[in-house]
Amino acid sequence: MKTLDDLAKEYIDHLRSIKSSPETIRKTKEKLYNFNRWLQETVAVNTIDGLRMDHLKRWHGYLSTIRTNKGRPLKARSINLYIIKLRGFIKYLAGNGYVQSRLLDVLPYVKEPSRLPGSVMTHVQTKKLLSKITTDSAAGYRERAMYELLYSTGIRIGELLRLDVEDIDFKHHTALVTGKGDKQRMVPVGKTALRYLESYVKAVRPYLMRNKTEKALFLNSTGGRLSYSSFRQIMRKVADRANLDVHVTAHTFRRSCTTELIRSGANLYHVKELLGHESLDTLEPYTQLTILDLKKTHRKCHPRERN
Repeated sequence: MKTLDDLAKEYIDHLRSIKSSPETIRKTKEKLYNFNRWLQETVAVNTIDGLRMDHLKRWHGYLSTIRTNKGRPLKARSINLYIIKLRGFIKYLAGNGYVQSRLLDVLPYVKEPSRLPGSVMTHVQTKKLLSKITTDSAAGYRERAMYELLYSTGIRIGELLRLDVEDIDFKHHTALVTGKGDKQRMVPVGKTALRYLESYVKAVRPYLMRNKTEKALFLNSTGGRLSYSSFRQIMRKVADRANLDVHVTAHTFRRSCTTELIRSGANLYHVKELLGHESLDTLEPYTQLTILDLKKTHRKCHPRERN
């Protein structure tokens, strides 16, 4: 009988086979490890035949007792991340005949409070951060080209790092992006980002190349494709230099791009297509920005408010 650890490894291999991002795989491994340890320590279950619906109910309740390093309960979004990862695992097991899909009935998501998107930079803040990237070295120019492209298109970090040189169409100002589940979409690239990209490809990337057959757009110091972990290290250094009032993460550029587009009146369907979302529901937090901006304008401009 296969253990739950064995099946978790099998599921992770499945995620790799369908080209899930390194970050998705990392988070899934972390959450499933937590679930399997809890089962073993709490109800002494470590094989699939011992898994019961009641165990999942108890684990669902256990999530509300988890505390952060600061002693605070998990936010609804963090709890739902645990649930998302386990539901994906259970669906995989059900699809392969290990368990019944009705186990999912006891793993509902918790309601998340309506909130504005976090970690968003204004255009002024973004310009300040970009200005802190020195372009007098190959690595510096590569970084500037990467961040200009992120801000221009709102693509995910995983999508950025998967880009090949041939995916950038300089003539038509577009990039062919490969997203989740290997789905491809064409996104427009702004003129500023395109200018940095063109200079990078023509004058900087050849300097970083070690192998003429390498297709990756963004290269590391040894001439291979830049990794996610390396990108995060670079991101931390750039954010520290900028010293903004915003906690800048790898996802901040995507949120900032989305925010600026919606604030400027962009069609939500077009924004959804640009970002590669399946549903408009994912943009719901951003739609609150319109009424908030309207309130600020009203307070500033209405004569009754000024008085």
